[in-house]
Amino acid sequence: MIRVGITGGIGSGKSHICKVFECLGIPVFYADDEVKKMYDDTPSVHAQLIQEFGKEIYDGEILNRKQLAQKVFGNREALAKLNAIAHPAVSKRFLEWSERQENAPYVLHEAALMFESSAHKLMDKIITVTSPIDIRLQRVMHRDRCTREEVLQRMAHQLSDEERNTRADFVIVSNNATPLLPQVLKIHEQILAIAE
Repeated sequence: MIRVGITGGIGSGKSHICKVFECLGIPVFYADDEVKKMYDDTPSVHAQLIQEFGKEIYDGEILNRKQLAQKVFGNREALAKLNAIAHPAVSKRFLEWSERQENAPYVLHEAALMFESSAHKLMDKIITVTSPIDIRLQRVMHRDRCTREEVLQRMAHQLSDEERNTRADFVIVSNNATPLLPQVLKIHEQILAIAE
């Protein structure tokens, strides 16, 4: 089973591109979605979060994401503690999930923090999605109904496009001008050739 990581900064268009891969029959593991589920349905993670950040971050069994975000964004030490809980647990979920995808030629693991979390070490290949910062800002502000400053704060915790591009095997440009489908199809064919 070939494991391919797909990464890019917040608002780069990763999820949209993953939907194209899914249309080609490639299973996609969405790390952010899995982390959100894990915060609520995995007792060991739940207990670690309460121990680290206090029981007020939960409304019953459901994580109050806004409360947690207030504690970690802008606080490097708190964010590092959160990542130390989340990243190993989500990597374990990904490995278990990928083993169940036995009929696929390859799988995708979508994560904004692929390199920062060391998840890239589990991958055979890495795709990065790059997009101009002004487009990324507009996408995230519209999607998450947040301010420019809040988006910039999140971006500050991620690698630059330049660094991701140098570490990736493939680069997809998502700039609202360059067609995405030909880029995806070319990478898909190259990975299929490796998988054979």
